[in-house]
Amino acid sequence: MSKEATVFSSSIDRRLYTWGALVAVVIVFAGFAKTYFLKASFGAPELSTLVHAHGLVMTLWFLFFLMQVRLVAMRRTDLHRRAGVFGAVVAAAVLIVGTATAITAAKLGHTPGPPPLIFLVIPLGDMLVFALLVSTGLYYRTRSDIHRRLMLLSCVGMLTAAFARIPIDSIQAGGMPMFFGLTDLVALSCVTYDTVKHRRLHPAFGWGMLLIVLSQPARLLLSGTPAWQQFASWLVS
Repeated sequence: MSKEATVFSSSIDRRLYTWGALVAVVIVFAGFAKTYFLKASFGAPELSTLVHAHGLVMTLWFLFFLMQVRLVAMRRTDLHRRAGVFGAVVAAAVLIVGTATAITAAKLGHTPGPPPLIFLVIPLGDMLVFALLVSTGLYYRTRSDIHRRLMLLSCVGMLTAAFARIPIDSIQAGGMPMFFGLTDLVALSCVTYDTVKHRRLHPAFGWGMLLIVLSQPARLLLSGTPAWQQFASWLVS
């Protein structure tokens, strides 16, 4: 196995994945502080059991990824591998609960602006991208160079919802293009750092980044089509 394929073989890898995981956790906290993490302090409305479950499994996923990164950085790959089974369960919970939450929100009309059936394509698109990145990452779990890059992108690709809730006027004024753009910026920063340090674009980062970026305009184009409207109507019926 090449040096590139070894698990966090240098401080370059440790810095990238540790900081990537930390930045993702901070962004999630900043986005959902008022409505979830610190809701009692801000007098936010009560949340349904489903939304609480969604918040719990999403938080667990981001914290789990940070823990896994640190285990490998500390050379505890034995614990990292053992925890991988639990991570697969959490990932499945993210998909199931996240999809159910998005459909329920559309059914109840709880969407941030656009008509519910049109907006539904955004969170469901997030779930699809997450599923593709995580499932491929798990499939290549014995190829650490592929595995770790896809798992990092699986976290970063879901940051759009957090950016959409950060209470900064300049961010909110930008709407979906801003939320998508900031997500892409975080992903591109990780990919660029890795590419410069290793002097090549790793295919896992290249294809993963392409999936995240292309999915965004694809969702916007799909949302207004009769086919999507019919499918979304069936989902919420």
